[in-house]
Formats: sequence, structure tokens, C-alpha cells
Amino acid sequence: MLRRSRLLLVTGMLVLATLACIVPTEKVAGPAAPPTALPAYTPIAWPTPLPGSVVDPLITDEALLIDIYARAIRGVVNIDVAVTMDDLTSPLGSGSGFVIDTAGHIATNEHVVDQADVFWVTFSDGTVREAELLGADPYSDLAVVYVADMPPGVAPLELGNSSTLQVGQRAIAIGNPFGHAGTMTVGIISALGRTLPAQATTSLGNYSIPEIIQTDAAVNPGNSGGPLLDSSGRVIGVNAAIETTGTGNQGIAFAIPIDIVKLVAPYLIAGESYPYPYLGITSDTRYTLAQLSLVLDDLPTTQGVLISAAPSGGPAARAGLRGGTEQVPVLDTTVTLGGDIITAIDGTPVGSFHDLIAYLIRETQVGQRVTLTILRNGEEMDIPIELGSRP
Repeated sequence: MLRRSRLLLVTGMLVLATLACIVPTEKVAGPAAPPTALPAYTPIAWPTPLPGSVVDPLITDEALLIDIYARAIRGVVNIDVAVTMDDLTSPLGSGSGFVIDTAGHIATNEHVVDQADVFWVTFSDGTVREAELLGADPYSDLAVVYVADMPPGVAPLELGNSSTLQVGQRAIAIGNPFGHAGTMTVGIISALGRTLPAQATTSLGNYSIPEIIQTDAAVNPGNSGGPLLDSSGRVIGVNAAIETTGTGNQGIAFAIPIDIVKLVAPYLIAGESYPYPYLGITSDTRYTLAQLSLVLDDLPTTQGVLISAAPSGGPAARAGLRGGTEQVPVLDTTVTLGGDIITAIDGTPVGSFHDLIAYLIRETQVGQRVTLTILRNGEEMDIPIELGSRP
């Protein structure tokens, strides 16, 4: 059921009361004296006008944003989702999405389409099409829907590169916050390399999405699945989440990097699952080794990934990696100590668990052999390991 807005106009009646006047019989005197004249207007002294060297760049900046919106809005859509039960279709919610090619494929978030079986896509000109869900990936919170009959004038957005982003770059979000279609907000990239918990949970634990982009561009419910653009109008991320104490934006929003979209989307379009490389370890990620070193005296390093467990049958266990043996209360949590500490993968230093999963997704494939540099009882050693596929 599509959301619609109505503006209710209330018209009131104006009642005029007419007062009776008694006309005098005597001669009326001449016209009354005019009221006291208003004081002469004295112009206000305005500040000195800004020079053209200041105004011109501002106008150019506005023109840039106007141009980006005009080009991008043709590929940004609203996605309404519903579920059918007992021949009754009930709406679940709505989100955003964007066209990624001329064949009718539209990227969005997995949590936008989760549990739905009916999908309506509304384009910027108001045209509505029914869509088909081709695939959804809870590990990256990405999904692809398909519209067979694309309206004329729809244009796919150009996909950028998220690996070269820098903090301070402009970030432009376009979507449908709270159902307000075609809304653009502007901010900057506030931070890079954040981690978000994935929607997927398995018996072996939880998974995370690496390389998340943080922005202060206003993002609210309904923006999910919409594009985050750079100053050239290229998509650099998919708006996915906010951090707030209420229900609205407080200046901290997160986007899935477009480089992950490029990896996952082709598999979803083909109706397949993306084969994530799997190391087969768990780690306590509440605190980094650098933070733990402030309260623990016997850590051999402040950089790396402390292995809590290496589940039996997994790649790490087959390669001989060892998990922890002792649980120690630390601050407001419990840390499992005594396991191997991964300090590098294929010679690339690993400072935290985020570094490790980012490298695995960005640089490796299922079946690839990598070399882990570890610390075990204070001794450094290299362990070759063949990566598996996430169970």
C-alpha cells in the first residue's frame, strides 16, 4: 500500500457586522485635518557587500549541487514493501534504492526488503512499478530488486570508488526520509573504517561489515538503501544506519561502501549468494589490544587480533591456530586470554579485528591460501592457511 500525503484546507466564514450611523441634520463641517504624517524613512546602513571573489564560488557551489541532484534523482527510487498472508496484503514499510544499470536492477538494503514478498518501486516522476526481489545478503545488508519495465527517462547512477575516500570530502545523501520523496542532504565524510554488525547471525557467532563510511549528512528512517554521493555525483555508499538516542538524525550516519556493492551485487542479480572467504576464528571485539593493555600487564603486543576460539573443523583449526584458555573479567566484559594473536596477513599488518575482516573481503577469495603471522607464547611464527567459505 503506497503512502500518500493529503493537505487539508480549512475554510472559515468571515462575518461582517454593519453598524448603523445617525446622519446629523446640521451642515457638516469641512474635511478633518489629516493625521500626523509618518516620519521620513531613514535607510538602514547595510554591511559592505561581499566581493565577487567570495560570492562567485558560493554560486558555483550551489550550481554544482543543483546539477548533481538533477542528474542523480532520475535514478533514485522509493521502495514500498508488503507481505501477503491469507490473501491479504499488509504494508511493512518503505525505504530507498537506486538504479545501478540499464537492465532494471536496483540496489537497496537487505533490511528494507527483509520478510517482504511484495515490492513497489516509485520513480522520481511518480511512476510506480511492481518489482521482483532477485537476492538479499544479510552479511553486507545489501539487496537487489528488478523492474522489468523501466519508465522512460530513468538513468542509472555512476558507481564510484570507496577505497580512495578521505575524511573531509563532501557527502551527499538522496532518499526518502519519513516518506518525503526526493530529499537531498549534504555533509562531509566524518570518518572511515567503521564497523557495523551484519544482519546475519549463525551458530558460530556474529559477523561484521567492514570499511563502513560515517557521514554527518542528515539521514533518517526511509533513507535506508539510498545512495551516498561524492562531489561528482558518483555513488560511494549505500545509506544504511544512524546512531541516535531517539528516532532521528543526530549527525552520525553510516553507509555500506560501494566497493562491497560491486562485489556482492553481481551474485545477487544471478540469484546466488556471495562466497565470503572464511578464516574460522572468533575474537572479543569490545576492546582492542591497545585498550586492553592499559589494564592487563601480560599482553605481548598492543596491535593484532586475539583469537578467543578456533571452532573445530574450520580453516583456522585445521591450520593449527589456537584459541584462548582462560576467561578474565576486564572492565565491563570478559576477555578470553591465552590464544594466538594475529599480527599480519600476507605481510600486511593487522591492528584490529576490523583490519583483518576488511583485508579478507577486499583482497581474498574462497580457496585462496594466505599466510598469517602470529604470536604464540611470545614467539612469532608464520602459519599458512587455506580460506574456506562462510558456513
